[in-house]
Amino acid sequence: MCQHQTPCPTAGASDREAARTVARDDVLGWALLCNGVLLFDDTGELLPDGQIIPPHRPTALTGAAA
Repeated sequence: MCQHQTPCPTAGASDREAARTVARDDVLGWALLCNGVLLFDDTGELLPDGQIIPPHRPTALTGAAA
């Protein structure tokens, strides 16, 4: 799907979120990447094969003063 040189990571790659954005809707909170991944603002993802990746935002602050 990607026509870039150097090609973007595939939808199955661990770094798939590094692919270029080809469309986005800031009101609805999603971006379509050139590898077919639909990336949501809450960090959830929908892969081209229909697999759902749940949001994976950090849940704890690291290095914060107590």
